[in-house]
Amino acid sequence: MKLDVYKIDGSQEGSSVELSDDIFAIEPNDHVVYLAVKAYLANQRQGTHKTKERSEVRGGGRKPFSQKGRGSARAGTIRSPIWIGGGTIFGPKPRNYRQKLNKKVSKLARKSALSHKALANQIMIVEDFNYDSPKTTDFVKMLDALKIAGKKTLLLTTDHQENVYKSGRNIDRVFILEAEKASTYDLLNNQVLVVQKSAVDKLVSVFN
Repeated sequence: MKLDVYKIDGSQEGSSVELSDDIFAIEPNDHVVYLAVKAYLANQRQGTHKTKERSEVRGGGRKPFSQKGRGSARAGTIRSPIWIGGGTIFGPKPRNYRQKLNKKVSKLARKSALSHKALANQIMIVEDFNYDSPKTTDFVKMLDALKIAGKKTLLLTTDHQENVYKSGRNIDRVFILEAEKASTYDLLNNQVLVVQKSAVDKLVSVFN
């Protein structure tokens, strides 16, 4: 599969990049993609949620009123779960949500994600570029020139490019990542996958 390389001014560079069929043209395995995305989202959870149960709420050491004579329900403590300010029944406790994904499954999921993007014609290759200083207006001009402004976009760079990252981080629906760090979720969670020319090799190296 060949894709033309575009300049940041929107014109074609005149060259093309050959994308490996073993990575960008396989039969996508949707179940494996589901497992990878589920594991990714689960691993983002801190698991620090906590509510106090009956034994942990302060107070309630003595019986609030006598057993008989009031004409109301019996009560042994003001910290009963049915009282306002009482403990929580079966409330959440801190826990670890982490899920493990085998390396083979993870690689197959990313290949499937890239193949989905290729089938949908949602991959764009751009020339290698960098900025002398962070400049959001230059990044916006590039998006306009490539006709992807307003679309949810993921830009994959060869390595960490500080000025490129700072230029695009404040733009809504634009995300910038190093190619080898993109997860299955990252690859799918966009409308257009923009890849720098030299970042293609970095992306492919993940599977070797």
